[in-house]
Parts: sequence; C-alpha cells; structure tokens
Amino acid sequence: MFIGHFAAGLAAKKWAPKTSVGSLFLAAQWIDLVWPTFLLLGWEKVEIQPGASVVTPLNFESYPWTHSLLMVLAWAVLFAFLFGWRSRSMQTGLVMGVLVCSHWILDWVAHIPDLPLWPTGPKVGLSLWQHFWPTVVVEFALFSAAIFFFKRTMNRLSKPVGWGYYALFGFLGLIYLGNLWGPPPPNVQAIAWAGHLQWLFVVWAYALDRQKNG
Repeated sequence: MFIGHFAAGLAAKKWAPKTSVGSLFLAAQWIDLVWPTFLLLGWEKVEIQPGASVVTPLNFESYPWTHSLLMVLAWAVLFAFLFGWRSRSMQTGLVMGVLVCSHWILDWVAHIPDLPLWPTGPKVGLSLWQHFWPTVVVEFALFSAAIFFFKRTMNRLSKPVGWGYYALFGFLGLIYLGNLWGPPPPNVQAIAWAGHLQWLFVVWAYALDRQKNG
C-alpha cells in the first residue's frame, strides 16, 4: 500500500488539528521511510520476483525491524512519547502513535503473508495484493475520502498553499500509478535509493505548512 498510508495521515488532521501535515505523513509512512536505509545496511532483505503478488514484483523476504508488529508497536510508543512531550498534548501523542500502527494494519490488509508478528515470528497478510483492481479501488477510495475531508482545512488556506497541496496529492497519485504499471526495478539498490525519495513528500508537506503559518 502507498497512497493509503498518506490518506491515513490526512485523515488524522481532524484529531490533531495543530499538528503539521508533514508530521502526520512522517508518522503514517515512518516504517517505509526507514526501510530503504535498513535495506542498504543489509539489516532487511527484499527480492525482485515478478509474480510475487499480482500488484507488486517485490518479495519482502525479511523486514523484522521495520515491519514486524512488535517493532511497529515499539516505533509507535516512541512517536507517541516524542510528539506528546513536544506538543504537551496527550491527544497529539496518541494520534501519532496510532498513525504509526495504522501503517501495519493497512499493510496487513494489502500484503500477502509476509508481515511478521515479531522479528522471528509467523508471517501474516490478507492478500489484497492478489487482486489488482480491488487494490486500486481501495487505495484510491481511501485517498479520495481523505482529501475530501482535508478540503475543510484547505478552504481556509491561501490559493498558493491550497494548490501546493493539490499538486502534492496529484504527484502522489501519479507515483502510485507508475508503481502499478511501470517496469520492475532493475535491482535492490535502485529500490532502496528510490525509496529514500519518499522523504520528499514529507518535506513538501512541511514546506506547505510553514508557508501556511508564515
């Protein structure tokens, strides 16, 4: 899942109205943001295996430190503590922790059974990725619904900032479509380096928030 995670970040704005969209994206996408670094370090493994599932040619062989349920809960506690302490708001901390957990829940729905419950534990997944069009419909439905509700915030923004958000959302959609219909990546290193580009979406959102509040 890709844009579904960003949808979770947008939806969370309702419960954390003073929190930057950049921070919400950071929490919702955190385990995918650090995963490429863990790949390059050799701590986690992925294989390019066309047919691994209908939606993606990637076989997520091992990602115990970013995508096991136990470690996601640990990341969530860390986010909840740091953002709760920084904002002096228990609600904000709770929202950020839940967002980190939401990533695993959405992946559990989408992935084939490759998500470990703990680093050496059994692997689970409901395999939505084995059904191409239902996957596309679910992700775009989540993303569209999140944008619809986020528009209540956008209506209070200046036109440049509002259009900046629309450009961000459109670019996310195009990246998702490219992942669906594009060729498989040439090698694992390309996956890892391209994966780091996801940080640009977080920075983009932070920049828009800063312009909004400037």
